[in-house]
Amino acid sequence: MNWISNYVRPKINSIFSRREVPDNLWSKCPECGTMLFHRELKAAQNTCPSCDHHMHIAPRARFEALFDGGIFNEIEVEEPQIDPLGFKDQKRYPDRLKEARKKTSEADAMLVAEGEIGRTKIVACAQDFSFMGGSMGMYVGNAIIAAAEAAIARKCPLVLFSAAGGARMQEGILSLMQMPRTTVAVQMLKEAGLPYIVVLTHPTTGGVTASYAMLGDIHIAEPNALIAFAGSRVIEQTIREKLPEGFQRAEYLLDHGMIDRVTHRTNIKGELVSILRMLMRDTPPVMGDLPKPEAETETVAEEA
Repeated sequence: MNWISNYVRPKINSIFSRREVPDNLWSKCPECGTMLFHRELKAAQNTCPSCDHHMHIAPRARFEALFDGGIFNEIEVEEPQIDPLGFKDQKRYPDRLKEARKKTSEADAMLVAEGEIGRTKIVACAQDFSFMGGSMGMYVGNAIIAAAEAAIARKCPLVLFSAAGGARMQEGILSLMQMPRTTVAVQMLKEAGLPYIVVLTHPTTGGVTASYAMLGDIHIAEPNALIAFAGSRVIEQTIREKLPEGFQRAEYLLDHGMIDRVTHRTNIKGELVSILRMLMRDTPPVMGDLPKPEAETETVAEEA
């Protein structure tokens, strides 16, 4: 046994060899090309500090930034029948579901949770575009119904973050049936006198736009989000006219009265708190973590 070759040399090489740097520490902004450190990107909620481009953000990461202290409780969603149509294109539908679940670590394209924002109790649900394009299937319909029922039971508002490419083709007519189902769920909230706020994120299209995404009491959109039913190319071919620049983008829709606000992602929480407390006829939000100041009348009574 050669002690120098087998022990000393490997030990020296391990000390002076170059350490491997993880390849997930930096991300490139798809809009301006700026390299962004992962901690800075997370702190900015996946928005580019250079050009303000809003990148994709997973529902869990969104909820961690939305709820006070990043604390929230998931609401259970009924699992529908898998592959009721026996659908197969290039792959079997159950195989596509399995891949999407492995990729996102989520059961389906929508996450439902409850918690507090600015000390205001809410139920929130968010779609994940990474899960089969955020497509609306039976699970998404069940999720919205579960969220509406939870909000009614807790007598609190419902906030929905939409991000979808439309209905899920692998479920055929069953996916289209979620449009009236979710419309009924929204109507249940209205009859209970509870606010329903929709935050439209990039992209929100197809049957989602034609149903629950455009039925809110207030519609807030992230900057430059694509919000549409049919694609611009289809519309141009149908009407045989050139569409205006920026057509179907959040700013264009705001100018033409289709939505109420365009808000930067990092400011959405504060805006939601103010709007929800007004709609619930509650006191103005208390900023920070300081206790709510006592009323002047109470102070005078104590001194007397």
